[in-house]
Parts: sequence; structure tokens; C-alpha cells
Amino acid sequence: MPDPSERNLGVQPLAAILAEHGLAAKDLVAVSTQQLTHKMVTRACKGRFLTKNAKSKVLSALNVAVPKGYVLSDLFHY
Repeated sequence: MPDPSERNLGVQPLAAILAEHGLAAKDLVAVSTQQLTHKMVTRACKGRFLTKNAKSKVLSALNVAVPKGYVLSDLFHY
């Protein structure tokens, strides 16, 4: 777990995965069955610290959009 005082963790692998598949935040929000927002996805890509719940929502939406079977460690460094 990162130091709680450090909230910006740098660009995450999620950004590259989205670019590789030609997806944007709006695409993940559109396929999500949970309350996922554009802001959550954008913050996830930029490396702003997210809760485990928010990371799980992003992961679920990505696995619906791209049925490749990603896991959290594929998307985030932390």
C-alpha cells in the first residue's frame, strides 16, 4: 500500500490498455453495470489513488468491454 500522503502515483498501465483497444473513459462507463463515472476512470489512468472498490468497478467494466480476463495487477502499480 502506498504512503497515504502520496496520492498521485503516476500514469498506470490502464491508460496503455485503453489506448491499445481504442477505448475511452466513456466506453467503460457505458458498459459498466455498477456506478462507474468518467471521473473514476480518468483518475485511474492518471494514477490518482483509488479505493479498492473503485478499482474493482474499473476492472469489471474493462473486462466487459474487452473480454480478455484482466486482473487488478494488470491495471495498477499499487
